[in-house]
Amino acid sequence: MLMPDGGRAASAIVPPLFRELRVLAGNYWWSWQRDGTEVFRGISPTRWEASGHNPRRLLDETPPARLTELDTDPQYRARAQSLLARFTEAMQARAPWAERLQPHISPERPVAYFSAEFAVHESLPIYAGGLGVLAADHLKSASDLGLPLVAVGLLYRQGYFLQDLDRSAWQHERYVDVDRAALPIERVVGSDGTPITVTLMIHHRAVRVSVWRVRVGRVPLYLLDTNRDDNEERDRWITGHLYGGNQDTRIGQELTLGIGGVRALRALGLTPAIFHMNEGHSAFLTLELLREELAAGAPLAEARARVRSQCVFTTHTPVTAGHDVFGVELMDTHLAAYWPELGLPRDEMLSFGRRRPEDAWEPFGMTPLAIRFARAVNGVSRRHGEVCREMWHDLWPERTPATVPIRHVTNGIHVPTWSAPVARALFDRHLGTGWEERLDDPDLPAKVDAIPDEELWELRNQLRRHLVAAVRAYARATRVRNAEDAEFIAAADALLDPEVLTIGFARRIAIYKRLSLLVRDSRRMLRLLTDPERPIQLVLAGKAHPFDNEAKHILQELARLQQPIERLGRVVYLENYNLALARWLVQGCDVWLNLPRRPLEASGTSGQKVVANGGLNVSVLDGWWVEGARADNGWTVGDHVTDGNPDTQDAADAEALYHVLESEVVPLFYTRDTRGIPVGWLTRVRASIKSLLPFFNTHRMLREYTERVYLDSDRG
Repeated sequence: MLMPDGGRAASAIVPPLFRELRVLAGNYWWSWQRDGTEVFRGISPTRWEASGHNPRRLLDETPPARLTELDTDPQYRARAQSLLARFTEAMQARAPWAERLQPHISPERPVAYFSAEFAVHESLPIYAGGLGVLAADHLKSASDLGLPLVAVGLLYRQGYFLQDLDRSAWQHERYVDVDRAALPIERVVGSDGTPITVTLMIHHRAVRVSVWRVRVGRVPLYLLDTNRDDNEERDRWITGHLYGGNQDTRIGQELTLGIGGVRALRALGLTPAIFHMNEGHSAFLTLELLREELAAGAPLAEARARVRSQCVFTTHTPVTAGHDVFGVELMDTHLAAYWPELGLPRDEMLSFGRRRPEDAWEPFGMTPLAIRFARAVNGVSRRHGEVCREMWHDLWPERTPATVPIRHVTNGIHVPTWSAPVARALFDRHLGTGWEERLDDPDLPAKVDAIPDEELWELRNQLRRHLVAAVRAYARATRVRNAEDAEFIAAADALLDPEVLTIGFARRIAIYKRLSLLVRDSRRMLRLLTDPERPIQLVLAGKAHPFDNEAKHILQELARLQQPIERLGRVVYLENYNLALARWLVQGCDVWLNLPRRPLEASGTSGQKVVANGGLNVSVLDGWWVEGARADNGWTVGDHVTDGNPDTQDAADAEALYHVLESEVVPLFYTRDTRGIPVGWLTRVRASIKSLLPFFNTHRMLREYTERVYLDSDRG
């Protein structure tokens, strides 16, 4: 049961059509539908931008007179009613594939998917990057396929930081409170109308947690929130920032997500068949499940086996620093009141989180805890699975690395979310309506080949033009907000050229992502950017972690490249990277760069998104590209060999990058036939779509998780 919310949209003077749209605004299903965004944006483009693309806020702030005007517009009404009819149908549709999973997975016994972040939409700022994007795409495919699944996360008071770059290109972080009242979320209440609250002990204090629900199609996402008047001020900030604060904050968040998450599901009356830990942040849930089993009278060995039979774990990072560990003192401080509840000796409990259980000096690791209590463990690409087996081999000392029972399920993307409307329309015409649901159709390659050159090239031109227009508007707004001088603000209108080969690089700024390769030989890169006949242009975005000064210096290195050609507008760095910017970039860029230091890219999905829009990849052989690369569907930087010396490896890969751009990418893009079309380029685009899109999507990924992880209990 959910608390009713108020708002002007419920007023009697609002036409019934917009009362229905306000209901739809409370379910993010609209965000990945044809016409979904346009139905809301069409109410008022200006207010749509001002609302942060939040349709509930948009409707609440739009004057009733405007809604009444649209209610008499036959074209608008038809579009809105079509969307509403499809929504009703989608929420009631049968799911034959999911029904075959019963009784193992059912609405009464769903999968419970735990993650520290979910990038459902830019209007819900509870995400930082790729982990959240993958998690949200997982939920969307679960909704589309009808898989019974509920999700658990945290409702952050200020989300992830907002990024500001000063004139020296140094990053500054800015935090602002999220207006909870304007979000399309609902406070969950019990049958008596009382808001559901769960309590856990942290640092000898009772911390009370509210439960909110976000509707993601047919999937409920429950968000936990400690920002309550009846909590101490320090505890209200447990859910203050995503990945912010110190170790005290981090352990508090992970206790809330894991232990609080299980208690919230119990309060909701849910008994999941599977608990899926998406990265180690939620691994404390295994201790809560263990506590339940021990409290019910099960001996420890039996209790551990029962917990293990319910839990699966996905690890996402081969970077050691990316795995959370907590010192023994921190565990003692924060879990002191939990030992009696758990009913286990402290030392035994601490041993669950150690690589070497007998080592009393080793800190408590969330990944070892998750692995020990999971019946299935997987990495997120074939290469990452290999790395994980080496990385965590010491948890199975009796095995060789090759036989360590860690599998892989390669990541994919939710194609409807990341395909531009104009791309979906083109594919509708040539692949047939509903092509996104049958990407494994054996007839799809022939249909892709049959798309006329003129239409495929016009798609790329349209998307590039849209990106250029969006970048100019965004840059102008950013410069106005930063109170820059008038000349610099006006220069935003000349950024980029809609006819020039456009290359994108956007992701979290970290040393191992190697954005710095672009400026390793700045003179050579400048020649590429300023070539009078065949220039390139770069669109870059991403945030450095607030405490990662090395990554912040990389941004300043890019500024050195940008300044000599600032008047040409050929290098643009977009501040405050978010999901809206991500869509522009993956849709509009002709080429997507991925330059990680091997083997530190677990999977990566941004390059998969460009495929759905006719873009091409230039990537190091790491992560998903190891499985996706072919000679005809993109370009590979360097080879699979790693020499162990970061500096010489960077030099070799930078040389390989410049060479592939100069000798292959640029010439192919600018070689045109008598129609002005780069036929060779489009041949490669078709090969990319045919070879990559059928596999690297979350519908395939979710089916694989279901069949190989959720239902298969054989680990090794």
